Amino acid sequence: MAALNQRGIEVVGLRRKTSPDDAVAGLDINFVTGDILDIETLRPAMEGIDWVFHVAAISDYWRTPAEVIYRVNVEGARTVMEAALQAGVSRFVLTSSTASLGMPRADKPLMDETDVFNLEGADFPYGYSKHLAEEAMREYVGKGLSATAVLPSAVMGPRDLRFNVGELIIRALKGGLVPTPDGGLNFVDATDCSEGHIAAAEHGKPGERYLLAGDNLTHAETLAIINETLGTSARPLHLPRWTLPPLAEIVNVLQLLGIELPVDKGRVLFSGERIYYDNERARTELGLSFRPFAESVQSAYDWYVAHDYLQKRGIHDH
Repeated sequence: MAALNQRGIEVVGLRRKTSPDDAVAGLDINFVTGDILDIETLRPAMEGIDWVFHVAAISDYWRTPAEVIYRVNVEGARTVMEAALQAGVSRFVLTSSTASLGMPRADKPLMDETDVFNLEGADFPYGYSKHLAEEAMREYVGKGLSATAVLPSAVMGPRDLRFNVGELIIRALKGGLVPTPDGGLNFVDATDCSEGHIAAAEHGKPGERYLLAGDNLTHAETLAIINETLGTSARPLHLPRWTLPPLAEIVNVLQLLGIELPVDKGRVLFSGERIYYDNERARTELGLSFRPFAESVQSAYDWYVAHDYLQKRGIHDH
């Protein structure tokens, strides 16, 4: 939304009556009230709209029941696309996720837009929900909706109020030992992610998908960059691959007992994989570039400090 504001584009935001707006505080947005599961509330919201960015989703999937994930991420996306089709909007951008690709194959360490979800849906409901939403998008393209999907990786940067990825910064600031399994992740800067959405609206091909992905980093490299950037001294606690299955079962039992954790069984198991991506299509077809992870860490940290979010997480002396 900030990137649209900077271009002088009028922004209309859809929100529920109960939705907080802290993450978009200070931005020039005309909010309308509605629900992505109720098409009757979407029809008036779509009037006079040129572009639709469908960014609403359940992303903190490790603390959300699977049926809620599917209802919001799949049925919600379908409802919004139906409303957009009926309204005749000129462009529709679906925010999917690299999770829709599944896991890397042994013979292909870098996943790209040609990969398809290769896990059991029950093992990774979030990724499967995004896969299903993309299938629905292609269905609506066949009906005449000019829709494109963007697939961000782990987004690091300002306005991550739930600390979905910013939790990595919190762990480093608290110091001590930080679990570092053998695997790794890809990160994309929040600003680059927003620019990718706009580029997809301007240049994306209907029915296509574009990975918004920056640096591929092992978990140990990620912690080292955060330490170097912020001057922290958290130490890696190496977790060999063989330790992950028993740890995952422990996490599963604790969650069944009603104990809230920052991970679920699947996240523990997947942490041993190097989940890396190739961003060539986004670079060549959308003209995007991606800044290094260290810059994303610094911008996220600066935003947290400026808005007193570190103190809210119990960090007062950094």
